[in-house]
Amino acid sequence: MSPIRSLAFVVNAGKPGAPGLARELMATARRTGARFRHTARQTLPRGYLRGCDACCVIGGDGTLLGVAGEAARAGVPIIGVNRGGLGFLTTFSPEEARANFGALLQGAYRIDRRAMIAGSIGSAAPDLALNDVLIKAEANTRLVRLEVFADGERVTEYLCDGLLFSTATGSTAYNLSAGGPIVHPSAKVIAMTPICPHTLSNRTVIFQESVKLQVFNRTEGASLLVAIDGQRKIGVSTGGKPVRISIARLRLPLVQHPKYSYFSVLRTKLNWSGASPEMKPGSQAPG
Repeated sequence: MSPIRSLAFVVNAGKPGAPGLARELMATARRTGARFRHTARQTLPRGYLRGCDACCVIGGDGTLLGVAGEAARAGVPIIGVNRGGLGFLTTFSPEEARANFGALLQGAYRIDRRAMIAGSIGSAAPDLALNDVLIKAEANTRLVRLEVFADGERVTEYLCDGLLFSTATGSTAYNLSAGGPIVHPSAKVIAMTPICPHTLSNRTVIFQESVKLQVFNRTEGASLLVAIDGQRKIGVSTGGKPVRISIARLRLPLVQHPKYSYFSVLRTKLNWSGASPEMKPGSQAPG
């Protein structure tokens, strides 16, 4: 890949060890001759990444989610360094970052282009979600009745605590906690998972990349909250205006180690075990 000559650092100063690690990686960037800027702001102003070859996010997955929209709009790859919890998105550990950052800046990396969801209310401009769009009652204690249409065809009406629309990348986040499936991140699909539905047969529905979804509020006297990646509220729907969900035109470029393995990440983060006696972890399936 092309060397990284200009980058931005986004550092979550509230994460233990993040500022110190940032100073180490900045020193590495300085030694390689790369130009850089840095900020502790986790919501970047429009244009902040202009002219950058990459953006190094040091924090947790939530920190990366806050930067994802601006990075996708700018077409700037994100290097995620984990100083948070699970770290499904911030895939470089501090040790890996220290050991590989110089080589990475010289071009030893690959890029995954992750699908995103565009979510909006009515005809308003859409916001971008890397993980998911949540639709629920504005009042936390209320059930909601939501009617869903896919490409103009009625799917069904849900009585539930809410509906979650997830990307493949976000399938291991709230979607997984809500009982939805794990979806490989190369799949450009939308997973619609009802949250605590009042019909046990209501399960996740997987929609193809080109689908245009509309969700109507059929709940009497209740407003809906529409949240992007659990961080931003894009508005409240009271009935007439549908919530619109689709796969976004933009993709988020994520920098990965050349030997990055999604299934290795799953095994590690989800504590999977139970390898057969014939196969050691990391081995190839018999031919």
